[in-house]
Amino acid sequence: MNDLAIEIPVTGMVCDDCAARIQRPLEVLPGPRAHVSYPEGAAFIGSLGSAAVPQVVAAIEGAGFGAALPARARREENRSRALHVAIVGGGSAAFACAIRAAERGARVTIIERHAVIGGTCINVGCVPSKILIRAAQEARTQAAPRFRGILPSAPTIDREALIAQQQARVTGLRQAKYLDIVTNNSAMTLKRAHARFVDSHTLSLTDASGHEERLEADRLLIAVGASPAIPDVPGLMETPFWTSSIALTATETPRHLLVLGASAVALELAQAFRRLGSEVTVVARGSLLSREDPDLGVGLQPIFEQEGIRVFTDTAVTNVRHETGGFTLTTSRGPVTGDRLLVAAGVKPNTDELGLASAGVGMDAEGAIMVDDHLRTNVPHVYAAGDCSTLPRFVYVAAAAGTRAAMNMTGADARLDLDVLPVVVFTDPQVASVGLTEETARAQGLGVDVRTLGLENVPRALANFDTRGFIKLVAERPSGRLIGAQILAPDAGEIIQSAAIAMSRRMTVGDLADQFFPYLTLVEGLKLCAQTFTKDIKQLSCCAG
Repeated sequence: MNDLAIEIPVTGMVCDDCAARIQRPLEVLPGPRAHVSYPEGAAFIGSLGSAAVPQVVAAIEGAGFGAALPARARREENRSRALHVAIVGGGSAAFACAIRAAERGARVTIIERHAVIGGTCINVGCVPSKILIRAAQEARTQAAPRFRGILPSAPTIDREALIAQQQARVTGLRQAKYLDIVTNNSAMTLKRAHARFVDSHTLSLTDASGHEERLEADRLLIAVGASPAIPDVPGLMETPFWTSSIALTATETPRHLLVLGASAVALELAQAFRRLGSEVTVVARGSLLSREDPDLGVGLQPIFEQEGIRVFTDTAVTNVRHETGGFTLTTSRGPVTGDRLLVAAGVKPNTDELGLASAGVGMDAEGAIMVDDHLRTNVPHVYAAGDCSTLPRFVYVAAAAGTRAAMNMTGADARLDLDVLPVVVFTDPQVASVGLTEETARAQGLGVDVRTLGLENVPRALANFDTRGFIKLVAERPSGRLIGAQILAPDAGEIIQSAAIAMSRRMTVGDLADQFFPYLTLVEGLKLCAQTFTKDIKQLSCCAG
């Protein structure tokens, strides 16, 4: 049913009898409530009912008069002819694609199966985790100030109040950045349903009531994200373990939290819960942050241990048992017990139930959708982006990929360039990296020079009474071009982008050493480290250029 009032200008009327001649065929149509006025030169449609505007126009023209399709109807007609982009998923990649595709004239349908829209980042990832980490840092500062004249005091933690504040911010951002965007954009439609491919152009959509419909599209983006991967450890699945999603919204502070994993998520949450009052034990199959430069994990471990976090690296878990009162992990170092267990051992793509075989879309052994640098799958009109694809699993990569996918769907030639990709782990101190490590550079056959600068050589770190960490730069030899940076430092995430920009501009460490860096800032450590390639900075005065 369409109950919108529409005015259709009519030409050729010379009297009221003309209006009556037009009125009669309109009354025969199924549903419209119409009134034709000779003085006003128009037909006024109070309700179309089950009719369509083109039918009304045809009836007027059939009576021998002219009718102009109203502007709104023309827009609707143009919209119906627009390229149709269907997006499976409702997170960062999906919305970045939807916004850009709509801007470029496409008609967009977003299909989201979950009760809440927005994907991992806004709901159970980046936003709530950073709120938790910051709250925990505030508690740590209160309990262990670095300045002697500020007396420590034990913080009082109201976990329920923290969660309420956190989730209120999540809800507000979800509304503003996702729901309002769909509501306010006439080119977008949101369907709440589970999507499954029937063929490469057709989706079967099943809503919560079981109703099924078919949706055809010219272009499709798969952006369904990923879920926590659960390691195959005997007994684990029979226990009430936490995933990161559960941990972020739990109102309790465990007495002793066991953390299985040593990835960014595992370490961020381990430190946060320790600072909020839990005893914490991290059990890692290998080293901390094993995919990063080894110096970063080695440097972070004693900092964790100084905060009272037990860290077991190179430790195998062979069994998990839960009984009243807690968990027992059987490990290669003996039994480890705690009252809560957080499993943070990576993620797996949410591709199992999409029927991708029906569309012929290719995946790797882990179920990730394989894409090229234009976000295309092996099926030319089907694209993928975000954590369900073979791209690096960072929200800013997902958003950039979604945008470029939309551009390519609508006729552009946009490449996703991942040559300079900064990465941050939000522990304290933070871990940040960009480009090649010394090890990967040598493995690629490059000659390299490497310098590492401890933060005790950075004036801002000295003024902060916080010299934990280092800055490490990797330069190509003999050109001196900066090809990598690894940083363990407070606010390393704020520093790394300067290194990334230097790399994208193909600057040498000499170029970096000659730049102006404000004094006192931690990012000045980049300049100082760059100077160590040619100087002994211990022999320089403050601010020495």
